[in-house]
Amino acid sequence: MPTTSDDERMLRGAGLRVTRPRLAVLSVVHTQPHADTDSIITAVRKEFGPVSHQAVYDVLHALTAAGLVRRFQPSGSVARYEARGRDNHHHLVCRSCGAIADVEGTVGDTACLTAPDASGYDVGEAEVIYWGRCPECVAASTSGG
Repeated sequence: MPTTSDDERMLRGAGLRVTRPRLAVLSVVHTQPHADTDSIITAVRKEFGPVSHQAVYDVLHALTAAGLVRRFQPSGSVARYEARGRDNHHHLVCRSCGAIADVEGTVGDTACLTAPDASGYDVGEAEVIYWGRCPECVAASTSGG
């Protein structure tokens, strides 16, 4: 997990000013991958003190635009944020409890990056979400719980 000085370097490297709200949000996103906005706001307030909803939304937008945070939104869910965004990983979502896990994507010339009809687009990334049930929910259903 990055330190405060690492976060400061990341912000400066992305051309962003180092501010208390940006450091706070970036720290929370690193420690709570796949968190939604409300969870991020709660954690920032608990760890770093008062901050407005709008400030957190603005910071998340700036960090996402700068490529320091990745935003993704599984169907039927609120937006989620993670610091791991510069690789080709995908997500597993549990249909029962909503748990989210990362799954490694393939590297190189992959089928998911070769659209059957790209209509002239130069495809650079694909977002894949696998849906199923997590091990805990599978175990609970087979044990009669």
